[in-house]
Amino acid sequence: MPFKLISKFKPKGDQPQAIAKLTKNLKSGKNHQVLLGVTGSGKTFTMASVIQKIQKPTLIISPNKTLAAQLYQEFKEFFPNNAIHYFVSYYDYYQPEAYIVQSDTYIEKDAKINEEIDRLRHSAAQDVLSRKDVIVIASVSCIYNIGSPENYRDVSLDIKLGQKIKRRDFLLRLTNLQYKRNDISPVKGSFRARGDIIDIYLVTGENILKVYFLGEKISNIALESVDFNSHKKTILKNYKLFPANFWVAPQNKINVAIENIKTELQNRLKELNKQKRILEAQRLEQRTNYDLEMLQEVGYCHGIENYSSQLEFRKPGSPPFSLVDYFKYFNPEGFLMFIDESHISMPQIKAMSVQDRARKETLIDFGFRLPSAVDNRPLKLPEFEKIEKQIIYVSATPNEYEKEKSGKNIIEQLIRPTGLLEPSIEIKKTENQIKDLI
Repeated sequence: MPFKLISKFKPKGDQPQAIAKLTKNLKSGKNHQVLLGVTGSGKTFTMASVIQKIQKPTLIISPNKTLAAQLYQEFKEFFPNNAIHYFVSYYDYYQPEAYIVQSDTYIEKDAKINEEIDRLRHSAAQDVLSRKDVIVIASVSCIYNIGSPENYRDVSLDIKLGQKIKRRDFLLRLTNLQYKRNDISPVKGSFRARGDIIDIYLVTGENILKVYFLGEKISNIALESVDFNSHKKTILKNYKLFPANFWVAPQNKINVAIENIKTELQNRLKELNKQKRILEAQRLEQRTNYDLEMLQEVGYCHGIENYSSQLEFRKPGSPPFSLVDYFKYFNPEGFLMFIDESHISMPQIKAMSVQDRARKETLIDFGFRLPSAVDNRPLKLPEFEKIEKQIIYVSATPNEYEKEKSGKNIIEQLIRPTGLLEPSIEIKKTENQIKDLI
């Protein structure tokens, strides 16, 4: 479905010329532009208008959750018939794994996940991999590693009407996708099996997928709302079920990854023993072997993201997979990106990988993690820049970085649609100001 902007507003002020120039530059292949718009000039409406004209999947990066949520609501109103998604960090509370050398204190990772935001993240990733009319509004945390888009899509389960599969094998496939069985009180990311009917509570949280068996064949597939007051039921011929977790891989890849982790462990243990760091070696061996047992048995372990480079078969130091890669994977012809409030967002993107690395190196040095754990990180700025995309920096006060990248392609939007001017400023002397205050 093409992007269709629905609004009672029409471009006014500087908006028409800004929309025309941005669109022309995009169509002529310009990869960097700045939309320099004053506060209240309608930059969001200009962005929406450009998306409608260009008709490309779009990622909008905002400096924080609050601004991202505001944009999400506005774009939902502008494009009610298209896939608009919200992708931000899903932690209500997050204490990263760390080791304080001075006090010999190990701090285990502790986090409280917001289930609603987790649902929205999965919804966004799934639509990026299956639709072209998608807009994702994200915070800068979207440059963090979330696992391989290829693995996420490849391990998905294609469910078809008339498909021959044993009920037991089907349930096993669900557990391989990290769906958990819960026959008493199922929640999103779980399933219930009662007789010949299997209820799958989708990780997106909005629907229940019902799969009916007749012997060793799927006889019916239906999609129902989790809201029991809604009687809406959709009969399907097929359905693509994505994993309940981003950190998944096919079993054959997991087996190879386990062997690679074992090899890295042995090499690291030799280094530590050679340095006579017996405590660190014992600690690393015990922790890693426990994780390997969990991976072997259930295909998942606590802190699985620290083994992401092996599970994704990435070379040491190679860039991780982020939401940006999901766009790149399904849109090889390119996609559109807006950096909102770029004077704030771009410095954050530059700094993220540096802060993350310092903490990881301490964990590695003292035997809490393997050296490859450092590859579970956000994108570095040069890696972010290399991803093929067309980008528009949106700001009232762009930094030198954005100006330098865009060159002459700086489009000004100074006249507001309302015609309101900037308030006049009068500078007075410090003497005799009391009468102005009264």
